[in-house]
Amino acid sequence: MFKNSVTIYVTLLIAFLLLGGAFAAFILPGLEVNNSNSNSPEEEVIITEENSETENREEEIVENLASHPALEKDLVEIVEEAGPSVVKITTIREQVGYDFFLRQFRHEVPGEGSGVIFDEEGYILTNNHVVENASRISVILPGEEEREYQGEVIGTDDVTDLAVVKIDTDQSLPVASIGDSDRLRVGEVAIAIGNPYGLTNSVTVGVISALGRSIPLREGTELTDVIQTDAAINPGNSGGALINGAGEVIGINTAIIQQAQGIGFSIPIKDAMAVAGELIEHGYVARPWLGIYGGTISSTMAREYNLPIEKGVFVVRVMPNSPADRAGLQAEDIIVEVSGEEMNTMEALVQDIQNRDIEETITLTIYRGDERKEIEVELEAAPQD
Repeated sequence: MFKNSVTIYVTLLIAFLLLGGAFAAFILPGLEVNNSNSNSPEEEVIITEENSETENREEEIVENLASHPALEKDLVEIVEEAGPSVVKITTIREQVGYDFFLRQFRHEVPGEGSGVIFDEEGYILTNNHVVENASRISVILPGEEEREYQGEVIGTDDVTDLAVVKIDTDQSLPVASIGDSDRLRVGEVAIAIGNPYGLTNSVTVGVISALGRSIPLREGTELTDVIQTDAAINPGNSGGALINGAGEVIGINTAIIQQAQGIGFSIPIKDAMAVAGELIEHGYVARPWLGIYGGTISSTMAREYNLPIEKGVFVVRVMPNSPADRAGLQAEDIIVEVSGEEMNTMEALVQDIQNRDIEETITLTIYRGDERKEIEVELEAAPQD
């Protein structure tokens, strides 16, 4: 019995060896061709040409990368250069409260944010919501010996959520290097520097996730053309800097989506600097004003109220003494065009007016009942109240 078992095992072993040899005969030649270090003359010519083309492509890629902001400086160097210009801003707001017996009392509410020094005279860009209604503002410069200064609000703009704060000092201030936000590309490196939760000069790194985003600030107001980034932006980062790979400020961080991770927004620095100039010069930003409250018409609304058209802006109210009022626009008019451009939504109308000039005359195409007519309106500067 033992001899029979040995015979069977030997027979099986020989069979496996034969099968293995056959398998190697079919498979190994292919592996040898693919992994061989020696090539026929024809193969060597082809590979030489491919290597030449590869080298050319590599040189082109290196040239492109060399001009790409993402690789201009080492990250540590960028932070060391840009970090000192990003300050911490602390605020005190007085709020009214009521006790158990409904007696009124006042109490102080602290707040924190960030800012960017953009001028050696002590001008700092930050968010309007960081300093809004603050009774006391302190600006703390980063460093081993943190310097604290009293901040003065020069001007605010709730439309762009920007503000300019100024500090007075005889000492030299670190000023941020300002970049060109018009040249941004999705995928570029983005570095956020700020003071999240009071943690001075915190740094997070990500990329530019999208450009030209619009986000609502409050009812009736939204930020347009903002930068989206996945560089972590947390409470306290507001007003801080978004920096590119060259160490230049490309945006002022302003908002996050609370329910999401890795979705933050920044105001392009070109827009922020334009607003800052207006705030320093006038204390406010002068914008054209039409003077209506309105809403977007839907097809359901058009059918329900038997409107003559299914797209446009329904005028709910005309503000007294506004450009629209002086031009004869009325409640229940429907605006369908502005100077020949279709206006299908209230948002589109608001954006169109904001992009125009004060004292510019526009032509509104409207429906009043079933009658289609045109009205000329001269835009004026919006009142500051």
